[in-house]
Amino acid sequence: MPAAGAGFTPGEEDLRSVTEWFARYDALAARGEVEAMAGMALFPLNVVTDDAAGEGSAESWDRERFTATMGEVTAGAGGDSPVTFESVRTPHFLTASLVLVVTDAVMTAGGHRQAVRYADLLVKRDGAWRFQTMIQGGWGGAGDTAGAA
Repeated sequence: MPAAGAGFTPGEEDLRSVTEWFARYDALAARGEVEAMAGMALFPLNVVTDDAAGEGSAESWDRERFTATMGEVTAGAGGDSPVTFESVRTPHFLTASLVLVVTDAVMTAGGHRQAVRYADLLVKRDGAWRFQTMIQGGWGGAGDTAGAA
């Protein structure tokens, strides 16, 4: 049986550290700084998603696939029409070093607004949060050079 986790209650510092991590990540995404975004991950990155047909999948992405895919997604970020995020995040701490964060957000890019819901699993390693799993619908086939999700 696992020795830790069932009774963990996050303190203010735990909550603040997660909020600050997301603020940094969102700022990098808005500027299209994909390499810096990758520096905040723990690879291989688990990507749990579905495709337009509603078929679910779970894959492992290496740094190269992540940067290629996010490069496509953030293309044009930081240009004449900045990308903005309005997010409400709900962290669910499993332990002091594992937190599942559910985000309800509105992303605006080029005058187009899109509501999204997703979850990230953050892992604290060497005192710093890293995202290790991203869960969001619609990524099936994204960045897939082999053509299969």
